[in-house]
Amino acid sequence: MLTGLTFTASPQEVGTRLDAALLARCPTSSRAFCRQAIVAGRVYVNGRPGLKGGKLAAMDIVQVQRLKERDDNRVQPDPDVPVDLVFADEALLAFNKPAGIAVQPLSSDERGTLMNGAVARFPELAALGDQPLMAGALHRIDAETSGLVLAARSAQAFDALRAQFAAQTVEKRYLAVVEGHVAVPGRLTHDLAHHPGLAFCRMVDARSLAGAPRRLHAETAYRPLGFIGPNTLLEVTIFTGVTHQIRCQLALGGWPIVNDILYGARPVAGCTRHLLHALAARFTHPVSGRPCCIEAPAPEAFQPISEGQRTRGVPGARTAPSAR
Repeated sequence: MLTGLTFTASPQEVGTRLDAALLARCPTSSRAFCRQAIVAGRVYVNGRPGLKGGKLAAMDIVQVQRLKERDDNRVQPDPDVPVDLVFADEALLAFNKPAGIAVQPLSSDERGTLMNGAVARFPELAALGDQPLMAGALHRIDAETSGLVLAARSAQAFDALRAQFAAQTVEKRYLAVVEGHVAVPGRLTHDLAHHPGLAFCRMVDARSLAGAPRRLHAETAYRPLGFIGPNTLLEVTIFTGVTHQIRCQLALGGWPIVNDILYGARPVAGCTRHLLHALAARFTHPVSGRPCCIEAPAPEAFQPISEGQRTRGVPGARTAPSAR
């Protein structure tokens, strides 16, 4: 972070845009950071706030209160975030994220996320990956979703594991508590699309939209494990990685996840999360090449009430409607 910088425009800088002149003077920053500083009112020209599109005149005095550098765009350590480490070796870390915190920050100023806590304990993560604010994390889960998050500890491991995620060879299993009683295992196949009014916040069946939205193929298998009162505990396996895939597809099948109000579930008094947990991932270890399966224990809310409430032969249980 650069602070307290002052300079006078040189003859060569006359007519140069303010953001371009800042970047030339501060090559460890970036054009985006220079623009952000100007818009935020942290850059003054002759004692007045600078303009994003403004150009320098002869002998202009530029004062910079605060300007980010490229290395500042990293996850900052936050030792106050609890970290539940379920696996660690020289290549890989696996965390059991609690519900209620995000995997990663949205800016380098943010604290309180899983990766802030992880970087406090494993500083090498801050420099890993192709997205600085992911800090080596290989995937995301929603803030309300608890469970497994994988992170690489070296560039070699990151590249190898990201390739497996991209090739969709990582098998991801979840636990979901859904409304209603589910009778038998099944598989859901949909083409999903971003809701036009809630882009990146909600997914819908692409067939429900007019025109030709970008279609994202999603496949989800489910298996009932037992009942929790009027609800069913499902083991869910996904073969693709579409945003909100499990939440949207189970709702389309007629079984929204308990307390997932965004996808049509009834609100549950006193419940602060939707009941979805990332249970396990199966993949090839990036160093040994051996099959690897890591699990994150689920909270108590994901336990069937009793052996007497298993799913076999329960009256009123139903199968999913056709997804096609």
